[in-house]
Formats: sequence, C-alpha cells, structure tokens
Amino acid sequence: MDADAVFIFKMILKIIISTITGSLISSVLTCIPGLHIYNVIGLMLIMLNIFTWPPEVIVPFFTGMIVGYAMLSTVPSVLLAAPDESALFIVLPGQKYLMYGRGYEGTMLTTFGGLAGLFLLLFVVGPIAPKLLPVARVVFQPHVHWILWCVICFMLMSEWPKGGTMGQGGLAKLWDSWKSTGAGLLTFVLSGLLGFILLYRSPISPAVAFQNLMPAFVGLFTIPWLILNIVSGVKIPKQRMTCSSGLTASSLLRGTFAGGLGGGFAAFFPVVSGGVGGFLSGHATALRDDRAFLISQGCSKLVYYVGGFLLLFVPGLGIARGGGAWLMRGLYVPGSYHDYYMALASIAIAGAVSFILIGPLTRGIILLMERFSYRYLSLVSMILIVAIVCFVTGLAGFAIMLVAGGIGLIPVLSGSRRMNCLAVILLPIACNMSGVGMKVAGWLKLL
Repeated sequence: MDADAVFIFKMILKIIISTITGSLISSVLTCIPGLHIYNVIGLMLIMLNIFTWPPEVIVPFFTGMIVGYAMLSTVPSVLLAAPDESALFIVLPGQKYLMYGRGYEGTMLTTFGGLAGLFLLLFVVGPIAPKLLPVARVVFQPHVHWILWCVICFMLMSEWPKGGTMGQGGLAKLWDSWKSTGAGLLTFVLSGLLGFILLYRSPISPAVAFQNLMPAFVGLFTIPWLILNIVSGVKIPKQRMTCSSGLTASSLLRGTFAGGLGGGFAAFFPVVSGGVGGFLSGHATALRDDRAFLISQGCSKLVYYVGGFLLLFVPGLGIARGGGAWLMRGLYVPGSYHDYYMALASIAIAGAVSFILIGPLTRGIILLMERFSYRYLSLVSMILIVAIVCFVTGLAGFAIMLVAGGIGLIPVLSGSRRMNCLAVILLPIACNMSGVGMKVAGWLKLL
C-alpha cells in the first residue's frame, strides 16, 4: 500500500470505530429514563478533552450517539413511559401495547419507523439536500415567526373542550367541559413564563449555560411520569417476546410518510420539536391505526434528531438545529462535501448498529422489569436523573427542576396534553422572532 492508501484506510477505520463506539454508549445511556443524549454530550464537554479530537473522530462519534439515541430511546418511551419532548405521542399507544403484554411488539413497530426514517434521510433527502435545502431556507426564513405562531395557535385550539356530560346544571357541565382544556392552557402559560425566566434571568451558572434548559425539560417531561409510576405501583403483565404485528405495507407507507413529514418540519424549523411535528403530521394525514401511528412516531423522532443534526453538514446551509448541532458547532464547523458524506456514512453505520442492538436491549429491559417492580425501577431512575441534574447545574438547576416538575404534573393529573409544556421554548422564541420578546420580558420585570 502506498502512503495515500494507508491514510485513507486509517481514516475509514477511525470513522467506523468512532461511530460504533458512540452507538454502543447510547445503547447503555438510553436505559436510564429521562437522560437526554444532549445532556450526556454536555457532560462529556465538561469531563473530557474533546476539543483536541480530530474531525474524523468527533463527527462520527457524535453522530453515532445521536442516531443511537434516536433509535434506542424508544425502549424507555414504550416500556418505562418516560419520554423526552420528541416522543410524547408514543406513550399512550405504547402503554396500551405494554398493558396488553405486547411491549416488545410496540417497541419493534416504533423501531421500524425509525429504520424507515433512516432510509428517507440516506436515500431520499441525502442526495438532494445540498441543492434543495439552501433554497428552501431563503424562501422560508422571513416567515418563520408567523409559522411558529400558527403552530402555537393550532396546539391551543386542539385543546378543545371535552366532556360536558357530567354534573347537574349549566355550571357543573361547563366545568366538566373546560377543566381539561383549562389545565392545558394553564400548563402552556406557566411553561412559557418559565421559559422567559430561563432565557432572560436564568439562575443557572454561566459556566454551564449550554445546559440551561436541562433541568426544565427533566422536570416537565420525565419527573411527572416517574412520580406517577412510583405512586401508583402499576403492575406490568407478562410480556410476550414475539412480534406478530400484522403490519401491512399500507400502514408502513402511511406511517413513514406522516413521520417523515412531521420530523422533517420539526428538524428544519427552529424550536419545533419532534413531538409537535408528529402531532401536526398525525392531524394532516388523519392517522388512526395504532400500527401506522407508532411507525410514524418512530420515523418522526429519528428524522427530527438525526435530520436536524445533519443540517449542520449540508453544504451551503450549515444551520444548527437542536442541542447536538449547537454543541458540535462549538467543536468543529463543517463546510465541505467531505464532512457531509462522512456524516451520511456515520448515520448509516450507526443506524445498522442500533437496529441490531434494539432487540437484545428490549428483551433485557423486559427481563429486568420482570425481576424488579416497576416502582423500584422508576425510583432508581428518579435518583439517577436528579443526581445528574444536581451535578451539572447545582442547586439552582434542582430548584428549576422542582418548579418544572410541578408544571409537568398538571397535564398528567388532568388528562390534558403534555405537549403544552413545550411552551417553555416555543413562546419566548416566537416572541423574540416577532420582535416583542424584550417588551414581554420588560412587562414581566425580567430586564
């Protein structure tokens, strides 16, 4: 071999090893409910000297972690009911499968959706992204603010009054109709106020400012479900380790189309999360079948996380969407087709590794659930995630997590949509993009 061939071989070997290592680390971390991969990457920035790593190690390693998380976080979302903000809608259908002893099947269906999203990114979006997405950004950039307000309005309008059949007399029926909707609106307002506080007067130390939202998201989306699991002491039935879903080509295609649409929208537009994207695409495509729904949510989650990260590498675009891309841009700024193709190759490798790991990981968690009680596992998860929040953000982060946890309990206890908690980022950013953020912050005495 000549020197150039040896150099290329070593670089390819580094990319493969780094990608597989990142995927394997994700497979372990996803077993901890509520532990987000961006928080882990932030911890690594604090504890490891990542800044000295070469690009052919940093890019594949981060890509492997993010792809692994997007694929494998399905396990706690379905089996332990502790989703992140991108997987809110997996919980209800996934819990139905779990309580019927079909948690393994529900996990596999969502994973098939993630695999479909992987194919979309690699074989549909990947080849056309460098030519299409820079043009799309120029077209949509002036309109992002009102698009976000439309998303917010649709979220709130979808909390339409329910019930109205209980109680005697007009006031009792009115209360029955509006109590869930009122709880949803209250959740939105309180989450939005918390977001303004964190944006304009955060008590988090500037040294860990990149983890500013970590305790809020843990409190809003993780702590409430873990508390509910601990208090209720749910008994999980014996799980069948088989997948006989009867999935049809029609359900697979409809779920993939809806998930790709929602995840792509969430990845491309700022602040919109995968949960919101999945919610919008579910309404747009009128999904009713549970199988197609789980497929769509798995696809949406993967396209949201991985697609948002990939946007940083698209030549001529280079925008950061999501915490992973922002952290990556602080370490290395990609700008060539070489970086783009390296990211695509890493996505393919990490996707294959994650798909191989999902079956053993799911079976392992189910065996753990059979040996230990659901309450015990939730308690251990609670201790771990609280310890991580305190370690990274200190007592100030712990206080924020408690406040956010109280807000996050409102929809859990009232039956309203947990998606309203996303106002913690949607509302302040939408106000800022509309040019009124500073004025609202002044009204709130935050300046």
